[in-house]
Amino acid sequence: MTVERLATAIRLGAVTDRLPPERELATMLGVSRMTLRDALAALADAGFVTSRRGRGGGTFVRYRLPDGDPEAVARSMGESLTHALDYRRIIEPGAAALAARSGADVQFLLDCLAEVSGATDDADRRRADSRFHLAIAGVTGNAPLIAAVADVQARISALLERIPVLRSNIAHSDAQHTEVAGAIADRDPDRAAAAMREHCDATAALLRGFLR
Repeated sequence: MTVERLATAIRLGAVTDRLPPERELATMLGVSRMTLRDALAALADAGFVTSRRGRGGGTFVRYRLPDGDPEAVARSMGESLTHALDYRRIIEPGAAALAARSGADVQFLLDCLAEVSGATDDADRRRADSRFHLAIAGVTGNAPLIAAVADVQARISALLERIPVLRSNIAHSDAQHTEVAGAIADRDPDRAAAAMREHCDATAALLRGFLR
């Protein structure tokens, strides 16, 4: 959420040069300084900000608004982004819950989980991530649901390709994937749905921050 708020402020031109001092910015956002530092590190990885030491140092905006009306750019992306994220939040938690109820063998799902964490580059990771989500639907054996999740992943993957891969987000995403897979293996549908919903919301926050 902190990354989303800062990225949105930077993209919309609310901050164009130097960010407020760390203590002041943390207070403004209502977060701890550690949370703020993590968010700034993610934004630095994404090329949105840079830090300078010494006299006159601080955190400075590197991102530059694209040519043209930024509000028009946001509007052109807004509807498809909102629809895709809402669609995903309905479909994927339900798929995770049904997978947990099915009692089916989840070894393939666990193998796909290992592929995500073991991916060696960003492109491989995104493909492995999609396979993991499709594997969850595959556990259900429900053909219409499998098709729906495949559609969701196609939409989300196209959006994810438009934002940078944040190093700080990878560990968070891996932990959420592990929680989802664990809940399915334990046959706990409520926990599986809640974990997937949290994962969908985290991805949605990043996409909104960078694209809307």
